[in-house]
Parts: sequence; C-alpha cells; structure tokens
Amino acid sequence: MIRRSTLPLMLLTFALCFYLLPLGFHGLWIPDETRYAQISQEMLLGGDWVSPHFMGIRYFEKPIAGYWMIAIGQAVFGDNLFGVRIASAFSTGLSVVLAYLVARRLWRDPRKSFAAALLYMSFGLIAGQAGYANLDPQFTLWVNLSLVALWFAIDASTTRQRLLAWAVVGIACGFGFMTKGFLAWLLPALIALPYMIWQRRLGELLRYGPLAILAALLVSLPWVMQIHAQEPDYWRFFFWHEHIRRFAAEDAQHTRPWWFYLPLLVVSSLPWAALLPSTLGQAWRQKREAGIGFLLLWLVLPLAFFSLCRGKLPTYIMPCLLPLALLMGHTLVERLNQARGRVLRINGLLNVGIALVALGALIYLQITRPVYGQAEMFSLSLGYMVLMGWIIANALQALRPLALWATPALGIGLLVALLPAAMPAHIVASKMPDQFIAEHQQELSQASRLLSNDLGAASALAWRLQRPQVDLYNTVGELKYGIAYPDSAARAVDLAGIQQWMAEARKQGPVGVVMRVNSADEEREVELLPLDGKRYKRGNLTILIFPRSPS
Repeated sequence: MIRRSTLPLMLLTFALCFYLLPLGFHGLWIPDETRYAQISQEMLLGGDWVSPHFMGIRYFEKPIAGYWMIAIGQAVFGDNLFGVRIASAFSTGLSVVLAYLVARRLWRDPRKSFAAALLYMSFGLIAGQAGYANLDPQFTLWVNLSLVALWFAIDASTTRQRLLAWAVVGIACGFGFMTKGFLAWLLPALIALPYMIWQRRLGELLRYGPLAILAALLVSLPWVMQIHAQEPDYWRFFFWHEHIRRFAAEDAQHTRPWWFYLPLLVVSSLPWAALLPSTLGQAWRQKREAGIGFLLLWLVLPLAFFSLCRGKLPTYIMPCLLPLALLMGHTLVERLNQARGRVLRINGLLNVGIALVALGALIYLQITRPVYGQAEMFSLSLGYMVLMGWIIANALQALRPLALWATPALGIGLLVALLPAAMPAHIVASKMPDQFIAEHQQELSQASRLLSNDLGAASALAWRLQRPQVDLYNTVGELKYGIAYPDSAARAVDLAGIQQWMAEARKQGPVGVVMRVNSADEEREVELLPLDGKRYKRGNLTILIFPRSPS
C-alpha cells in the first residue's frame, strides 16, 4: 500500500485535477447555472444581499446563503465560469474532508478513511455536481456537517467536546436552512431522535439539543428578520410553495413514483455500484454496532422521506451518499484485508461493459446518423478518449482488483473533466447559450433594451452583459410570482404588445433580442419582430440586433 502520509495528498491531487481545472472550460448549462450565476451577480451589482432577485424580479424559491457563496466566488475570481462554479467545487471538497474525518473517528484506520473519501468524491452524482453551479452541493455540505458533528457529539469523551460539537450541529443547520430551507433542520432530527432512543440516550439529546437550536437561530435569525421586513410576503410564498406544495401537493413539481430513488441510488454510486449488495449486506449484519447503526439511519431515513414526497429530483438524495461511501469504504477495506477481490473484479467488468455499450452506440450513431459534424472531430475525439479512459481504468481494476482497486476513480475523473467539452455543437448551442451570446457580446452590449423569449437564454444574456434588465417575450415560467408585482409587470411582453414594445424600445436606441425557436409558436414569435435587424443563428438560438429607429 501507498504510505499513509501520502493518502490525503492523493485526494487533494484528484480534486485539483478533476474538480477545479475543468471549471472554466465549458459554458453555463441552462436552466440552473445561468439562473444562479445571474442572481448572485445581481447581488454584487445591486448591493442587495437580503432579497434574491432574478433579472431584477423577485425570486423567492430559495433562501439567500447559497447565492452568497456563488456571489463570493464571482467577487474573488471574477464574473467568469470559474467564479460561478467554485462554490460547488469548494463545498464538495469540504464534504470529502468530512468523509475522511468521520471515517477516521469511526474506525481509526487510514486506509478506510482514504477509501471512504475517494469513493465519495468519485460517486458519479457527487463528481458531476462538483463542477455544476447550483445549490445542492452547498446544501449537501451543511447536512453532512450537521450529521458528522452529531456523531462527534455522540462520540465525545469530554463535556467541552460535546458542547462544541452540538454547537457545530446548530451552525450547520442554520446555514443549511438559509441555503435551501427547513429540510436542513428536519434531516438531522430525523436521524438524531431514533438513534438516541435506540441507544437510550434521549436525555442527552434533550440536554444538548437546545444548544444546537440556539446556534441555528443565532445564525439564521438576522436574515430571517431582515427579509421579513423587506419583503413581508416572502415566508408565506417560500413555506407553502417550496415546501408544502413541492413535497405534498397533488400538483407538486417533478412528480415521480415512490421507487424513483432506488434505481437512482445505484446509478449515483457508479463507478462503484457492484459494491452495493455486499456493502448493504455487511452493514445489516453489523447494524448493532453504534457507528454502523448511525450510518444506516443516515442512509435509509432521508432516502425513505424523499421517496414518500411527491416532488423528486435526482440531486435530492445527495445527503444520503456520504454514509453510503463510509459504509462502502469500510466494507471494501475489510475485503482487501481478507484478500477477497471477487466483487471488485465484478465491479470493474460491469463498468467496462457499460463503456463498451456506450462506445458501440456512439460509433453506430456516428455512422448511421452523425451526431458530430465534420468540424467537430476534436469533440468526437474527446468523447472517444473519455470512453477509452473509462474502459482502461476499470479493466485495470478487473485484472488486479486487490492492488488496483481505486482505478475506477480515474475513469470518473476523466468523464467529469472532459465530457462537457466533448458535447456535440448542437447540444452546446441549445444547453449553453452563454457561449453563443459571448461571441456577439460587443454588439449586444450596445443595445439600450434587451429581450428574450426563453428564461435560460435571458439569464445567460443578463449574466454575460452584467445587465439584469432583460424583458421577457411571451414567457414567464418560474418568474410568475415575481412578475405579478406592480413594479415588475412591465417586464412581461405578450404577443399583442410586442410590436408596440419594439417601436418604443427602438426610439431609445438599438435593441438586442435572443430567441429560442423550437416550435411553430416560437416561429410565430419571431415573425412578429421587425425584419430589418441583423440575424445570427446557431442551433435553435437566434440573436437579432435591431438598429435605432430614425427620429
């Protein structure tokens, strides 16, 4: 085995190569990345660090702390792709550190600490979200911190250590609440209460729990009071729309069946999915051990809660993946100690099979219905490199499972680092509109008014030009609530009013328009615009520059 002192250095090298370096080499994905980039940038431009606004319109679907983190990234590193995404990479990196620390506390075995941290950072869902600008990596960090601190409190040997750990539980809950809401309080309580009852330590929970509550209130209450004073309707909308309706209403967003997360848990744990049966089996046999029982509750109870909710998104289960990595790392090292490499060999072969199927499908499609054009051979080559790297990394594990068990992490690292740059041009144009906008940024920046019929394109336009005032043409979407306020109503332009809006706007100066054209209705929207503008088209996006009308 590699020297123990080098294990943390290896984790750091992995994070630098596969988490940080790729952050600035591909455009912002819609809808999440452009939205969060623009809202956070707007905080820097306008100085309002209390009330979230999306393109100048009230946006109360999330609290404020997540936007703070992304805004700080842009303040430190600039209004660029790296600055937008660094908060996600940093949050994921801290969660990896937590995995290492809690594994060391549980088992005091450097190999288990290294294995748990490496498995966690190379889970497909975790690694993918580390370079993606949204709030889930941040929220996952705060949930992870609250539950790691809870275990440190349970395992503390002195009163001082216990008090400090319970205070950290509360601080993490407070920041988690200000990142994504009341779930940050619910999830730790969901695990702490049954665990303390099982361990007959309910009295300890009642004695020290109020300290965590007090710490959470001290962290979150100043902003809670400020937002209520500034926007009195915030809490009504946020509580009912983002919690009750999202999780329980008949018309909840992203409705999925109750079993949605079961196959997703398998997919999320790639490239280590073949270890799941042995991991869960061993954990069940050792469930009476305090640490294993705690991790099982941490894994199963949030998973059950999210499964019972009507609204489901894949990233909701990210807080379940750290205990899974800990249990998996524990099982893996036990098998290595016993020289039992069969399950690792199977895991490598499974991953090789997946990559071979994907490689065959890509070759077939490229021959029969080309996915990449003649000018995109570099991107196609990157796609082949990703798949071949995955095959080689996992073949090494299959051939020498005991010595090269960790090589699948290199495969997922290459996938995360290179896949966005390997996307075909039509996907880049459709899903990363800021790249097309950047090519025409100079012309668009000279426009006195901006307009778009797509929220993703509009937010990309606003972020690139650092101008929140982009009017919305025949689209409202998630801004339905905010645009109903009298001071924002004029930002919505319907089909009947577009020609008058355009005539008035062109009297003030040039007008820049970014249109997404996917349907007959959207073609009709373009037909209602004047005919004398410059037009640039890529994929389903069209940029139009209309000159100022003669006086």
